[in-house]
Parts: sequence; C-alpha cells; structure tokens
Amino acid sequence: MKVVALVSGGKDSCYAMMKSIHYGHQIVALANLLPADDDVDELDSYMYQTVGHQIIVSYAECMGLPLHQELGYRTTQGDEVEDMFILLREVKRQIPEVTAVSSGAIASDYQRLRVESVCSRLGLVSLAYLWKQDQSLLLQEMIANGILAVTVKVAAMGLVPGKHLGKEIAFLNAYLHKLKELYGINVCGEGGEYETLTLDCPLFINARIVLDEYQVVRHSSDSIAPVGILHPLKFHLEKKVDIQSLTSPDNISETYVQKLGTVFEVEDTLERCEDTFKSLDCSADPIDDLAHKFNISRTNNKRTLSLSCSLQDSCNGDLREDLKTVLAKTESLLAGFGFGWENVVYIHLYIDEMSKFSEANETYVKFITQQRCPFGVPSRSTVEMPLVEMGFSKAYMEVLASSNKDKKVLHVQSISSWAPSCIGPYSQATLHDNILHMAGQLGLDPPTMNLCSGGASAELELALRNCEAVAKCFRCSISTSAIMFVVYCSKRVSSSERHDMQEKLETILRQMRIFQLQEQNTCKALDPVVLYVLVPDLPKSACVEIKPVLYVDDGTEIATETITESSGSEAPHYWGFKQENWHDSCIQKLVVPGKICAVTLSITSEDAAKICFHSVSADSVNDDQYLQYKSLMEKSSRFCFYLLDKVMADNGFGWEDLMSLRIYIPASLQMSIAMLLPTFNKALLELSEASQKKVLNGEEPIFNIVPVIGAGRSASSMSNIITCELLGQKSWA
Repeated sequence: MKVVALVSGGKDSCYAMMKSIHYGHQIVALANLLPADDDVDELDSYMYQTVGHQIIVSYAECMGLPLHQELGYRTTQGDEVEDMFILLREVKRQIPEVTAVSSGAIASDYQRLRVESVCSRLGLVSLAYLWKQDQSLLLQEMIANGILAVTVKVAAMGLVPGKHLGKEIAFLNAYLHKLKELYGINVCGEGGEYETLTLDCPLFINARIVLDEYQVVRHSSDSIAPVGILHPLKFHLEKKVDIQSLTSPDNISETYVQKLGTVFEVEDTLERCEDTFKSLDCSADPIDDLAHKFNISRTNNKRTLSLSCSLQDSCNGDLREDLKTVLAKTESLLAGFGFGWENVVYIHLYIDEMSKFSEANETYVKFITQQRCPFGVPSRSTVEMPLVEMGFSKAYMEVLASSNKDKKVLHVQSISSWAPSCIGPYSQATLHDNILHMAGQLGLDPPTMNLCSGGASAELELALRNCEAVAKCFRCSISTSAIMFVVYCSKRVSSSERHDMQEKLETILRQMRIFQLQEQNTCKALDPVVLYVLVPDLPKSACVEIKPVLYVDDGTEIATETITESSGSEAPHYWGFKQENWHDSCIQKLVVPGKICAVTLSITSEDAAKICFHSVSADSVNDDQYLQYKSLMEKSSRFCFYLLDKVMADNGFGWEDLMSLRIYIPASLQMSIAMLLPTFNKALLELSEASQKKVLNGEEPIFNIVPVIGAGRSASSMSNIITCELLGQKSWA
C-alpha cells in the first residue's frame, strides 16, 4: 500500500515507518501537526508530541518526501482528531493513491482509537506495527536498526532535565531499564516519561540532522519527577555522501524525488467532518412477516439471551437479500425486548457460500455500525455451513444479547504485529459478565494479514498465538481461563491432518499452561471443553478457525476440575431413561460452581443404537430410511435433553440459566430443518411437562439447530449424529 506517515519527530513514528517498509508498503508522504505558536515547545496533548517541532520541517529534505503540515494546531477540549482529519483529508486529495496511514502508537488506546477513527472516515487503513510490542525488545530493536534519537523531554522519577536531556536513547538504554525495575516506568516512554527527537535513521537517505545549540527549559521543579524540555536554538543538515536505503530503491517513493524538501501547508478551516462524512442511513426496511417464514429461537436467561433467526424460504437464492431480511428481522426481534444492536455481545454468522463473504459483509455493515454500537461493535464468527442442503436460506444469524450494556470491547482496526486487525464492524473480543467472547481467529500473520504457510497445524498454532495475544489484553490466558474451544475445520483438511492438528492444540495449550502457572505462581487453571466442527469452508479459504470462550476471574475462587460430582440424589427417569455407565462418555463439561456451566454432548451412531434399543417407546424397525432416521432422531433428541437436564441439575443449574444451546446436525442425514425443529421442540415440551420445570419460551425453541458436515470431540472423527453445545450462566449471579 502507498502510505502517508504521521511523524512527530520522535523515535516511534520513525521506526513505525521502517516497519511499514519492511512489510512491503511504500512511504509516499509525511504528515505533521504544527503548533499555532512557533515559540511554544509543548502543548498539553495526549495525542501529539510537539517538542522539537521546529526541526520536523527538515524531515522532508532528509527523506526526499513531501511533508504536509497542518498549521495552527491547538489542543481541543474533549477530543483531538479534527485537525488530523483535515490534514489527512488534504493529503488524500493531493495524493489520491494513498491508502494507508502509519503511526507510532505502542500502548496508547487514546492515540490508536483516534487514528483509526479518522482512517475509517477517510477510507484509509491504519498501520500500527509497534502496537502492543514488548517495550524492552522494541527499544533494543530501534537502537540496533539505526534509530539515532535524543531525549527532548523528561518527566519521570530518576530522569533529571540537566542530566538526561539531549542524550541518545542508546546511551540511556540501560538506565531506563534500571528505572523500570525501580519505579515501573515504560522504557519506551509510553507513559509520558520522556520524548525523543530523531536526528538520523536509515530512512534519512539525503542528510542527517545535527543539533548545534539548544536550551534546557524547566517546566516543573518537582523534587520527585522534575519536568524539563530541550528547546532547539540552532541546527543544520549534514549531507550523506553514500546514499543508503532500508531495503530497496522502491521503499521510499521515487514519485516525489523532484519535490525534495517540499513542505505543503494545510490551512485550518472551520469545516469539520459533517461536510465530508455522512453517516449511513442504517434504518431497516419494514419486514413483511406474511411474505416470509422464519425460524426463530431464543433462550430465557434473564441476564443474557441467545436469539437466532433464519429464513425457511430463500429470497430467490440471493445471499444479500436473505441476509438483509434476517438482519432486519433480528433487529425487530431485539427491539421487542427493548434492545438495539448496542445490546449485542456476540454474533454467529452462518452463510451458504463463503465465496460471497464480501457481499455478506457489505450487507452486514448497513445494519451494524460504530454509530449504532457506541459501546463497541460485537465480536463475530463467520463460517460456511450447508444451509440450503438442510432447508435453510443462504444466511442464518445468531446473536447473544444482554440488557446489561456494561461490557469491555477490544476493537483494534490497525494492522500491527500484535494480532490480526478487525477493520470491519466486528471486534476481536467482548468481555461481559466475566465471560470473554472472542471472535473466530484464523492462522493469519498479523503484519501482513495473510494466511501462514504450512497447512492446518501451522494455521492452528498461529491462530492460538493470536488468541493468546487478545486474551492478554484482558489479563488472562487461553491456557488457564478457557471454558470452551470450538475448532472449525475445513472439509479440505484430511483426517490425518486433523489428527495432527488436535495433537498440536493439546501440546501448545499444555506448554502455555505450564509457562502461565509458573509465571503467576499459582495452580489455578480450567480444563476447557473442546469441540471440533467440520464445515464446507472458512474465510480466506483457511484450514481452521478457533473460537475460544474464556472465564475472566474476578478474584473469587474457581473450580480447577472439569468434572464435578453429582449431589447424590436419584435423578428422575424421564422417558424411561436410567443412568448407565456409558452415558458419561457422551458428556464433556466444565463447571465454575455457581457461575458457569459449559457442556458438550456427543451422540454417535453406536450411542444412537443403544438409545433406540433401551427406549421404552421403541418402535419396530421400519424399512423406510427416512422414517428410521425420524424415529432415531425423536428418541435421540429425548435422550439429549434428559442428559443435559441431568448434568445441569447435578451442578446446580436450570434451564432458566441457559445462555445458548446449539444442536449440530450433519447434512448427510438428509433431514430438513422443517422436520428437526418440531422433533426437538416436542422433546423439550415433553420434558417440561414431565419435570414441571420452566423449559420453554412459549412456542419459540430455546435451541439453535446448526447444519454441519460433521462434529465431535475428536478432530479425526467428527461423525456424531447429534452434537450439543451448551453454555449456561447463573441468571441471578
């Protein structure tokens, strides 16, 4: 991509340019915000460094690139993005081929979010290759890669203006690490401990800056952390005889060599975003319920409910129209509970053709936007499922929504080395009620956003690393805090590759867990439930997608065992089922007592044979295969609900605590949703009547039937006839 680099003069913005070039991008222009008063060294800004701004103009000549400066920048109470918007808008007007913006944000969400906001409004991509990098390693990298920068501001314990201003970062490196050990400072200065001015780096192909004379100005004489700045009085450029570049002659644009040293002044104006940026009209068209037949389900958890919607009849086989109809209906259903999209925590989007993923996204963004989700856009997982094959339309959506809007959303749109960006309207993760719902992660290389090479196992390993990077932002780990992993496998992956992939997952999690427990000096760790689902295709034609759900400990004690003992009371024998030893092999569960219950239930063909044999209401064998499958499904559905009811009751949970219940059915059974829904709903009704428990929500099912190629607890054998995935949370907790 052709990039305009935001430069402050500091080491971070310069090294961010070098990283952008390293990953194949081309710097074509520089952009800088200039204080209104040239005599003022520093403005009180969380957004921009202004110390040393008098020298920034020389960067144009040093690099041989045009520099665009927005004149008259002043701090803006409440926010600081409009001057940047004006500046970058003008750059884009003059250089239309610019598609990305480079910035040096390392840990500041304040900076990152505002750069991303401006980029989003201007249709640009944010590049933040320093984001979330280890600061000790990053500082050493900068020094090793030729960043020659001196301190121009100090404001931290242990940093003395008269002693440490004007010193090179290479000289201060060891001392900064000593201050980190003593006082916990950020060694890259991300907490405002110090600021720098870059005098030379490999990008300065024409000249280096020599600081001839400067003045140390004390802003504060605080005895603990005095504040001082370096005010440049005189400097000159020293021409470089041997012109060297970072990688190749193409890494810095040759288009603008003739404009060597050119500085473009962008005048501030009163016009703001409203004259260039218009919000999309996201209001949905009214849905004619008489024209469509919907499959609707919802759980009845008082805190967080799962709501799913699909069409029984496709809109002329058009994915866009099907999804638009489903989105509009979902919006209407949410409104019935007094909810909007801002109440949604997570979205599962199932589509019938992954080749039309971009079309699905285009429709999706017309409903779910930043403006309509002021608390953060929901996290999302998108996979292809054999929908049409089982009587669904081409789009099917499930949302997890809550009346409690108190949630923490991580939405990083910048491309970085941290984890894959989410440029679209969905976030990496959402923390709500101690449960971290993470977006499906692919084996993407974060800085390039390309799938890694090496096949399914390599993709899985990188996907896990990406998940861990996201989890760390919430001070937890997938190795110790995971409740459940759902691993979507593409049908292109062979059985042997899936076996290797499962071994890789178990090995990596075990290694992560050992490291995590040693680092935290604790023995607390959850043993997660793992479910493998075989699907037709995944985004970017990936081999694997991982969707973790984590329990983020609030400080209270948690269970460290997956299996908890039953209360000892005799379980009711609904439909004549009695507890048998083989039942335990069907169940995998994790329970955080009084809080979380996660269960997967697997019914294989062998299990189904036992169920039908032992069923009191077993019918004689019918020669019609469809009727055989129908009879098998009726008996198996009863067994599933009997066993799920028992597991929840044994651990102190009820159906009112149900957050979500997915029932995966393989398309190879050739059973349509029109047959499956009433079959499972009838079984639940019978359970409700027999147990006198509040199980149903009137006519709407409390489960979602999801068509798959296969599912199971083992990656190499996903041949279950029925697979249930249940997540419960105490509704009163």
